[in-house]
Amino acid sequence: MGKRILVVDDEQSIAGAIAYAFRREGYTVELAHDGEEALAKAATFEPHVMILDVMMPKLSGYDVCRKLENRSGLGIILLTVKNDIVDKVLGLELGADDYMTKPFDLRELVARAKALLRRLENKAEDEKQSVQVGGLTLHIPNRTVEIEGKQLDLTPKEFDLLALLLTHPERVYTRDELLDLVWSLDYAGGTRTVDIHMQRLRKKLGEPYQQLLQTVYGVGYKSLRELPS
Repeated sequence: MGKRILVVDDEQSIAGAIAYAFRREGYTVELAHDGEEALAKAATFEPHVMILDVMMPKLSGYDVCRKLENRSGLGIILLTVKNDIVDKVLGLELGADDYMTKPFDLRELVARAKALLRRLENKAEDEKQSVQVGGLTLHIPNRTVEIEGKQLDLTPKEFDLLALLLTHPERVYTRDELLDLVWSLDYAGGTRTVDIHMQRLRKKLGEPYQQLLQTVYGVGYKSLRELPS
């Protein structure tokens, strides 16, 4: 299969059980037991998916998300004992792709990782083009956005949201559709994170480019093909 999974959990019995489940499916698996070891192994092992516990010594899972130097092609599934929507939203805003609350079923975790890998593969196929609107250029292969030659500092999810809208101009997406396509999640209160990311994205784009992202009231969002005159 050739896919690499990095399992990060300070509870060795849990990490071992997760590793065993993925190895049975033919994946190559490495383990880490704290946040610092996770960052080191992420750099050398170059996993396709990281199963990342939130509550760990040295660095938390949130800290690992913040400090990862190369997120290109890497999917992250957070493991947490907390069931607070604020904690989950924080993880998503830091770049995680999915989360599971302990205790969980190993079969579901493996299934979610497989689904995430498929999304990453599909995204890699889609990321073979660039989009230009006026002085804004979206470089999909290297995941950068420039306005008048100046590169914007976007988070992974901000880029994914902008790329989805700009590559499908005039297509109206509901908040639930954006949550599914960009975050691949469905949970109570989840559409709030879509609105938060849209607000931040518009602020970073600034005038006049923030006008490309239009709110369709009562429905969701869309992008324009060109700047309004």
